[in-house]
Amino acid sequence: MLRSLSSLIGSTIHAEDGNLGHVHDFLFDDRGWRVRYLVVETGSWFSSRQVLVAPAAAGQPDWDQRILPVSLTMDQIRNSPDVDTARPVSRQEEIAISEYYGWPTYWSMEPPLVPVFASPQTAVMEEDTHLHSSKDIISYQVKAADGELGQIDDLIMEDSNWYVRYVVARTGSWMNGQKVLLTTRCVESISWPDRQVVLAQAHDDL
Repeated sequence: MLRSLSSLIGSTIHAEDGNLGHVHDFLFDDRGWRVRYLVVETGSWFSSRQVLVAPAAAGQPDWDQRILPVSLTMDQIRNSPDVDTARPVSRQEEIAISEYYGWPTYWSMEPPLVPVFASPQTAVMEEDTHLHSSKDIISYQVKAADGELGQIDDLIMEDSNWYVRYVVARTGSWMNGQKVLLTTRCVESISWPDRQVVLAQAHDDL
């Protein structure tokens, strides 16, 4: 089933032995359009910590109640490697998390989009992770091939495999704009410095 990522922010995360915290954000890979990590806010408001949890650790969610169980204990989370979620997550940090939990690295399980001729270890250490915040992309400008279209309003995920299938764009003004559902296959490129999503098609082809 399709789920709005924005609507899932704040969902409760249940560890095997207690309430872990809530979903603060999602990190997705802008090349494969797949959610790679949940950013989970743990602890209380005065002693909180943000940790990364891979979808591989997720159990069967209760989406209606916004509850997501994970096959991790509170101690595992407390002792997990520190990650500065205020900046882009590095591949080295991802490797440390995978090694700590015993998770397979997703880039070793999926074929690269382009041939890689460097040694595997060198390629892994030097490669940009292409991970980005689902919250950060909200309000990015959307540009069609023939001009401005609107702003990103939401991302829509398929809950069976965590793939982001659609981008929701709001056209026109905030008061009287309309929402347009765009498949992620329409996205030609994303300029993170310019906060802009560029589409391959013109307005009439969408």
